[in-house]
Amino acid sequence: MVEFLSHEKLDWEEMQKERRAVLSTWPTGSEVDLAEAVQFHLALPGEKSFALRLRKAKADGATLTQPRAGVADLKGHLELLQYLAKEGEADLLPTTIDSYTRQNRYEEAQKGLEESRRVGRSLLNGFPAVNHGVANCRTLVTELDLPLQVRHGTPDARLLAEITLAAGFTAFEGGGISYNIPYAKQVPLADSIRSWQYVDRLVGYYAEQGVIINREPFGPLTGTLVAPCISHSVAVIEAVLAAKQGVKSITLGYGQCGNLIQDVAAIQTLPVLAQEYLERAGITDVELTTVLHQWMGGFPTDEARSFGVIALGAAAAALSKATKVIVKTPHEALGIPTKEANAAGLRATKQVIYMLRDQSFPECPQLAQEREVIMTETRQILDKTLELGDGDFALGAVRAFQAGVIDVPFAPSVYNAGRTMPARDNEGAVRFLNWGSLPFSKEVQEFHKEKMAERARFEQRTPGFQFVIDDIYAIGKGMLVGRPR
Repeated sequence: MVEFLSHEKLDWEEMQKERRAVLSTWPTGSEVDLAEAVQFHLALPGEKSFALRLRKAKADGATLTQPRAGVADLKGHLELLQYLAKEGEADLLPTTIDSYTRQNRYEEAQKGLEESRRVGRSLLNGFPAVNHGVANCRTLVTELDLPLQVRHGTPDARLLAEITLAAGFTAFEGGGISYNIPYAKQVPLADSIRSWQYVDRLVGYYAEQGVIINREPFGPLTGTLVAPCISHSVAVIEAVLAAKQGVKSITLGYGQCGNLIQDVAAIQTLPVLAQEYLERAGITDVELTTVLHQWMGGFPTDEARSFGVIALGAAAAALSKATKVIVKTPHEALGIPTKEANAAGLRATKQVIYMLRDQSFPECPQLAQEREVIMTETRQILDKTLELGDGDFALGAVRAFQAGVIDVPFAPSVYNAGRTMPARDNEGAVRFLNWGSLPFSKEVQEFHKEKMAERARFEQRTPGFQFVIDDIYAIGKGMLVGRPR
């Protein structure tokens, strides 16, 4: 498929044969009536629109809160979201999809749903939206007062998008890179990019009818020591690919790394870089917002320490003026959180945001330098990707991953080179012990060498893989960069 891949807009009429095939893969696909769905969206009150809610927050300089949540049964899922809206004071609501649906294994999802109903508790780790179908999913939209987003992890989300968007969901997360490389082992990147072009073209069709649906590339990727330049590069590529298909509202994501200056600089630079490359592609009519994901790595088992991790993520989101923050729970190290723990994480985050609502991170030389480092590294990756793709980001992304020009640390995909080795510097910022084939200039390479050497001198040991091991477990063990201070 690679030779036929292009970032150009898919022809809507030509896509109808593909849509018929996609909708026929599970019986609930027959419930999709696009014309009726458009009219349903147009009749929704503005407060249920994700894009409008984000636009207002951006204008107000506010940071909205959003949890992750999803259980198998419709009634149980609705009650969970109602609880998080009331007791957690959430501003935006998710529907997290189960793992079987993410792999397009709808028969197994159906069995899990039926068994969950039989035993009276969720045996799936999310909501099987495809199996529930349009009418049941629409119940969520009509019964809840807040905007709803689909969150999942699916390389091929075409049917999931058809059903949930027809049901009235106003935001859809993911992308052809960010929902493949960190989630799947054997899915060719060209295939997932093309599947997500379908999703984005569908969103673009809704936009042509006056219905603006928010799209959000998944920022954290593997969530483990992902340097901003890696996640930013993927976010920008997916933003351009989505905009090429007609998407008008895009939320750019970033996973908290733990160094406050680096995290603030990352959120500040993300929309700047995206705007730059969108304009280079001739696109000027997309509204950009940002989301910070609270720490995606290992959490402490102690609940009080977990609240400390959550609070730092809340502070990073508030001080950087992220448009929204994805909130973790104090039970992250213990398994699937209770609704009470989920709500507690939301309230803790809300309190920190409230206290910092009138504050911004002060300008300082360290922040300016970090912004420049992120911008320089990301541009070097993106420019090389465009070069490899002869100016086409879809083709360029496939070739960039083949060459290791984009390389996500600790990703399971066989289409990811896996040659980079990230580690923290002496202040806890994520750098590179080994940058593999990332197209860094000599100056950037020397910067990373010196940052690792500085830490080595402080710790009186040789830079090496033990740095990486220590850093993976550092926050979960209550340490800064893998050792007590």
